[in-house]
Amino acid sequence: MMKKILICFLLYGCLYANETLDMQKEFEAMKSEYYKYVEQQKQEFKDYKDALNDEFQRYQKELKVYWKNPELSSKSRWVSYSKDKHSRSVVDFESGYIQIESIAASKQEAIKALRKQLAFSIGTSTKDVIEKDDLQKNIAKISKKSNRPFSKADDKPILKTVFFKKEVTKKEINTYVKKQIAKATIKKEKENNRFVYIIKVPLPKDTTLKRAKVYKTEVIRYASRYKVPVALVFAIIQTESNFNPFAKSHIPAFGLMQIVPRSAGVDSYQFLYKQKRQPSASYLYNSEKNIEMGSVYLYILYFRYLKKIKNPQSRLYCTIAAYNTGAGNIAWAFTRNTNINKAVSKINALSSDEVYTHLLKELKYDEPKQYLKKVRKRMSAFQKVYKNI
Repeated sequence: MMKKILICFLLYGCLYANETLDMQKEFEAMKSEYYKYVEQQKQEFKDYKDALNDEFQRYQKELKVYWKNPELSSKSRWVSYSKDKHSRSVVDFESGYIQIESIAASKQEAIKALRKQLAFSIGTSTKDVIEKDDLQKNIAKISKKSNRPFSKADDKPILKTVFFKKEVTKKEINTYVKKQIAKATIKKEKENNRFVYIIKVPLPKDTTLKRAKVYKTEVIRYASRYKVPVALVFAIIQTESNFNPFAKSHIPAFGLMQIVPRSAGVDSYQFLYKQKRQPSASYLYNSEKNIEMGSVYLYILYFRYLKKIKNPQSRLYCTIAAYNTGAGNIAWAFTRNTNINKAVSKINALSSDEVYTHLLKELKYDEPKQYLKKVRKRMSAFQKVYKNI
């Protein structure tokens, strides 16, 4: 009897060992597939980033024929060129002005070009820019070909609501522009053996609030849906881009809330669509998609990555800083280790004011320290404007 039991045990052991071996092989195959997928994602992002960089360099090379400094849009500056590349507008949302520059053979010729470029800047929408601006058109083409999540441009005014209280015609915009040019000081400089005529027009002092109003519906919709404060989303947008719809950083990050496709972009897209994909630049230049993704990422930070922080205000401060520098760097500020779970007990032992002070002192880089201060201050300002929401 014992012999039979022993034989059965040995047979069961062999079967179990074989089953365990099969499971191990299956696990190793799954792990291999996962790492292959991760590498594929990295390569796809690199290819896409390289394609965009090639386009930016190609465009700048084309501009360099005319301009000593062929400037492109950045986080807080929207730069747009005329079809012939002889005129450009630089809208600096942070410093509060529009600079129009035109290459011309005479002042009379320059005035016509300056009027046209200023009228375009004031009267255009995001959709117009993407359809008419050579660089934006090519970015859209690259995004579409890359097989990444893509979205058509929205049709939001960029500066029209800043300068006018009601809807205006092209004729009314042109009349306004003529008056602006007539009273502006026109500077004349020499560049690349050509004369460049320059004017500077100040943006109204309430530009930020007027620009914020353009996106009010989307901000309230997605902040409410993902349980984050409306004032926080507005404050993040102001700090990230100053409401520049064509904001782009060197990382690169795109759009109003400066979404990085391979990090916040992947997390937010997976949350929304249950697919691990990196959104394209064109997807992120759509203001509604951008605001939704930014709001989702704030939700992920607050309710998932940092959920063990008990004090809501402490967690909010950590969320703000993490939006800029990542949750791992929040942990580092408290433990010199990037594991947030190890940092939670130290964070929970402090008051919210102490957490705020600690972050300003101990965060690894100066940028997130300044970022936290700016967002907190701007959030307070937007809370006053939208106090009933």
